[in-house]
Amino acid sequence: MPFMPVKFNLQKRVKLAQGLWMLYWLSVIVGILIFSLGIFFKIELRKRSEMMDNNESHLVPNLLILVGVLACGVNAFGGKVCHDSLDPIKFAKWKPMLKPYMLLCCGFNVLLLLTALLCFLMQFAMYLTLAEGLKNGIKFYKDTDTPGRCFMKRTLDMTQIEFRCCGNNNFRDWFEVQWISNRYLDMSNDEVKDRLLSNVEGKYLMDSVPFSCCNPGSPRPCLQHHLTNNSAHYDYDHRTEELNIWTRGCREALFSYYSSMMNSIGALVIATIFLESVDMAGLKYLSTALETMLDPENPECESEGWLLEKGVKETFTELLAKLKTLGKTNQVEEGGEAVTAAT
Repeated sequence: MPFMPVKFNLQKRVKLAQGLWMLYWLSVIVGILIFSLGIFFKIELRKRSEMMDNNESHLVPNLLILVGVLACGVNAFGGKVCHDSLDPIKFAKWKPMLKPYMLLCCGFNVLLLLTALLCFLMQFAMYLTLAEGLKNGIKFYKDTDTPGRCFMKRTLDMTQIEFRCCGNNNFRDWFEVQWISNRYLDMSNDEVKDRLLSNVEGKYLMDSVPFSCCNPGSPRPCLQHHLTNNSAHYDYDHRTEELNIWTRGCREALFSYYSSMMNSIGALVIATIFLESVDMAGLKYLSTALETMLDPENPECESEGWLLEKGVKETFTELLAKLKTLGKTNQVEEGGEAVTAAT
């Protein structure tokens, strides 16, 4: 007995074909959206590649671009089939392709599911890449004359301004590195000499941050130097006063930006899976309803459509039997090849 059978007359078949045609073209629009988001995500990764030490993974955006293109092609084909389904002559042309097309749709849904999972699972790798990239970015901030690092200062400053963040974990990361190049230090100054000699590695460390860490919304003029020295500023206590620099780390800010983007895209891909499943079910009903017409020459006659020709249990058992038969056939062929090789 067929699984979930439904009776159809001409009016129901026409409504189903029209509704499916609209759903398929909606799926094409969703495919274009996924493709566009893949391009956008790839551009955003490229734009801040230096912040990730050029080690960012483009697997997710590349998959999104591929899935978007496939969605447009697969659903445009389905829309064409639905458009021609009520014309017996035109539908006869598509009928032999329907089974391979349904299998292709199942494979496409598996690819969509993989893409959605990667949107969520790759966020941890993104977090680690950002942590390492920002750590190195802060270290190379001063190397404006070094080939390959000339624009690191500009990139990091623009990132801190745009994302309202400071440092990797927080603003104190700047205290641990020399972020002013030696070419801008007066080596004849006793204070500079003492600061360089007092450090084991000979670095010029100070409790200061770059200008890009300043919060323009603060009522007090920006204090970016001597942040831990209360006597250096009037009416100031770094332990109790809210600093007028960004206290949020750039790793947290960038990860929040990329993870929210990946979560939104993942949710869209999951919604696309449901939409594709509805398209497949509708097309199965439409094709079986057209195949079971009592009098194909009479479009007014009734017919019956279903999702599966047999029940779920019978279909599953039959599928397992086919897989076992296929496995045995392969074993026999391998055994025959081994005997032939031995003789």
